Amino acid sequence: MGKPGNLCALPCLFSCLVSVLLAQRVKVLHEVTGYMGKEVVLPCEFAAATSDIKVSQVTWVKESGGRKQNVAVYHPDHGPSYPMEGNQSRIHFRTPSLGDATLVINPVRMADEATYTCEFATYPLGNEDGATNLIILANPTNTAEAKEVKVGNTEQPVAVCTSAHGKPPARITWQSTLNGNASVSQVKNADGTVTVISQYSMVPTKEANGQPITCVVHQQTLLQPESIPVTLSILYPPEVTITGYDDNWYLSRSDATLTCSAKGNPPPSQFIWSTTSGPLPASVEVQGDQIVVHKVDASVNTTFICQATNRVGQVSAEQVIFVRDQPAKRQSSSAGALVGSIVGGVLALVILGAVVVFVFYRRRPRANKGSYDPKMRVFGNGNAPPPVREFAELDRPLKAAPGRSQEEYNDYEEEEEEEEEREERPPPYGYAPRRLEDEEERYDQLGPMLRLGSSCHGYEFDDMESQHDGSIISKTAVYV
Repeated sequence: MGKPGNLCALPCLFSCLVSVLLAQRVKVLHEVTGYMGKEVVLPCEFAAATSDIKVSQVTWVKESGGRKQNVAVYHPDHGPSYPMEGNQSRIHFRTPSLGDATLVINPVRMADEATYTCEFATYPLGNEDGATNLIILANPTNTAEAKEVKVGNTEQPVAVCTSAHGKPPARITWQSTLNGNASVSQVKNADGTVTVISQYSMVPTKEANGQPITCVVHQQTLLQPESIPVTLSILYPPEVTITGYDDNWYLSRSDATLTCSAKGNPPPSQFIWSTTSGPLPASVEVQGDQIVVHKVDASVNTTFICQATNRVGQVSAEQVIFVRDQPAKRQSSSAGALVGSIVGGVLALVILGAVVVFVFYRRRPRANKGSYDPKMRVFGNGNAPPPVREFAELDRPLKAAPGRSQEEYNDYEEEEEEEEEREERPPPYGYAPRRLEDEEERYDQLGPMLRLGSSCHGYEFDDMESQHDGSIISKTAVYV
């Protein structure tokens, strides 16, 4: 059963191989891309394997939408003909011959997009052909512009970008720092191209007027994306102020001026001057957005009104004028006096601060270790010496101490009085501490009394030693 099937398949395989071999005789490109309005070339050549094959005619056939139509025909006896065009002005053979049937279309149209078959009538093989798909691309025309809109509270398109008559359709994006949204629509044209329209919408404000945004078009025929800048145009009524009044208009002053400063979109084109008290005084001359008072008089003592107008609306501003009998003091003098007083006050504060800092550092104790300031009663290390209590206060309760005569006590008391006088007189250079020998002599004198166990308030003892009678005594006493 399998063998008859294989035998049936052999003729089919042989037929396919013959078709491939025959098709290889016609040399064409499978696909050709053309740009609308430019020239496109469809190559086609016949390569005969042997000289026994004769070519009698060449024909190009266009197939589009299931419909076939002869485009160009070449016969060696009748020459070339172009049934679709009627002449060779737009479509023609590059070199009319039976071996080279290359076709040229210039300029190519979008309607030329189709499948083109190049056929060779041969003997004894019959017709041999090759097909080429012609794809037409269209380079779009890209534009962008701002749309004039009035200031409002509703989102509306403020700019539009158009990529017209392109194929394939373009892709449009926006570059902007504003808070807006983009919308896209497409229109298919009769010639097969596509027009893409993108609108940029936002809530229009006067702050957005004059702001730049950019339309960016991406399309296959462009070597790189095309950027088109747009400057927004938001219409808003004038903003008006009156300048020129210096609060020093006095009788008989000459050439005093007021200027109506107004901005808007579009710029104000009309200015109307008036006063709240009636028509303009006779001494006032109107010069567009400015009025000039040639000589100030009492009639100028009024309120001037400037009204500015553009396509969006009318806005006015007022300026009250006070006419003085005499010129006011020069503002520059009073201002100079004010500045001078401020500078003087600041300078005085700086000097005062410098004096305080100087006195403070002068009164600070010296850093020399061990030095003593008799006025401050502190040592150089910042510690005050312990207060010295008078020996007379300590010795009076010891007069009746056993083992001590009255004469010895009187000598001791005189010595203490001399010591007190020396302490009251400040030494010439800092604090003069007592010598160790004096302290040891004082210890020898007070020893008998201290061993009695008397209560000597006001002393602190270091280096305590135990005596033979059980009392505790220190060789060095520090007075507090």
